[in-house]
Amino acid sequence: MRKSVILDVNPDPDALHWEEDWLERQDVDVVRCGGPHAPGDCPLLEGRACGKIAKADGILFQLNLERPDHRQILKTYSDILDIPIRAVVSESDRVRYPELLSEVEVVTPPVGPAGLDAFAAEVESGV
Repeated sequence: MRKSVILDVNPDPDALHWEEDWLERQDVDVVRCGGPHAPGDCPLLEGRACGKIAKADGILFQLNLERPDHRQILKTYSDILDIPIRAVVSESDRVRYPELLSEVEVVTPPVGPAGLDAFAAEVESGV
């Protein structure tokens, strides 16, 4: 059986490192994405395919929903993918963007070991 793959979309490199380390100890491969920092940094925003999501069995989305480009990325994920997507958002964003978040599982930060374990188990069950 192949290992499941989670795309961790998080602009915080320290958190990415910790989450990747934890998930890999759970026998889950991680593909990292820091999100777009400049125009053209995300192929999805340009209408192109993303090689990172092609490998993913689940997505841990942790970008800032106050940014329109980040909201568009999450919408694109939920429109084109049929895999578990967990969006880590503030309580105020949960209230502000209910339609956007209706197609994904929503949790509020921080994402700790128990949350990562639960998401990894959910993703693994679909592989």
